[in-house]
Amino acid sequence: MKPGASIAVLGAGSWGTALALQLVRNGQGTRLWGRDPALVAQLDGCRENTRYLPGLPLPDALVVTADLARALAGATGAILAVPTEALRSTLEDALRGGLARLPILIAAKGMESGTALLPHEIARATRPDGPLALLSGPSFAREVASGLPTAVTIACEDATVAHQFADALHGSSFRAYIGQDLIGVALGGAVKNIIAIGAGLADGLKMGANARAALITRGLAELVRLGVREGAHLETFMGLSGVGDLILTATDDQSRNRRLGRLLAEGLSLDAAESRIGQVTEGTRTLPALQKRRRQAGVEMPITEALDSILNHGADPRQTLERLLERNRTAEFPKDA
Repeated sequence: MKPGASIAVLGAGSWGTALALQLVRNGQGTRLWGRDPALVAQLDGCRENTRYLPGLPLPDALVVTADLARALAGATGAILAVPTEALRSTLEDALRGGLARLPILIAAKGMESGTALLPHEIARATRPDGPLALLSGPSFAREVASGLPTAVTIACEDATVAHQFADALHGSSFRAYIGQDLIGVALGGAVKNIIAIGAGLADGLKMGANARAALITRGLAELVRLGVREGAHLETFMGLSGVGDLILTATDDQSRNRRLGRLLAEGLSLDAAESRIGQVTEGTRTLPALQKRRRQAGVEMPITEALDSILNHGADPRQTLERLLERNRTAEFPKDA
């Protein structure tokens, strides 16, 4: 999109607000839409997202609205930055509000719990036609909103559309790389949240840095196995949306999923831990869907299974993680066996 073009950002949480701020920095006409009229009134009234990004003022150039038709009117593109579970309903509302065949950039990570679909697959099911791109990579919302250095991947089968969104977001502190591997980028964004819960659990249980590194590395191996089986490109998982996002989310306490694991290690229930965090933890919603998807693909994912048993079936966290490390030895890369 050319400077001055109007872009609608749908989703006024931390991530949508951060992306809207980045667009405004780049001179893009930006409208930020939120579903909750009370939240939007607060944003517009005090010009600050006090709930999700306190202390960061919203520039006057950023239009904030709860009117979806207003947000989309005259827009040259739309960015959807809502939780994956809300993506389908947001798309359906946006189609009625004028989304039509606009280029869209999906900035959600995870899987839809009922269908095990990835964000771009949900979008295709909801809107079969029209340009579609996917954004992922190591990018905490507060750091993007603060203008700290960040690099992400924008994947799209149409290079022109990818470049349009990359040009709109790319700036002195925000670097957008281009790719085409939608499935690989989407899987990286989904699976890393689950591994981050495991890393948080291990650290909360004081199992040591070695255990954390093992969980992250073998978690990456699980991601690669599933991704390659589903047609993703191996190199995608070595990039920003793969190992980059995994390292960030599994090692820094800005990650809600990692914090969730640490709270579970303290003995909190899943509901109590999520209440303490106060925001969506995509990993908990993705986990059952990932189990369904990896079974359908016939892929073994021991860490994923272990975390599912802890979060959803009452297994003891320490005993379960210790058993992972006690599994029978095998070749790190099976072709070498």
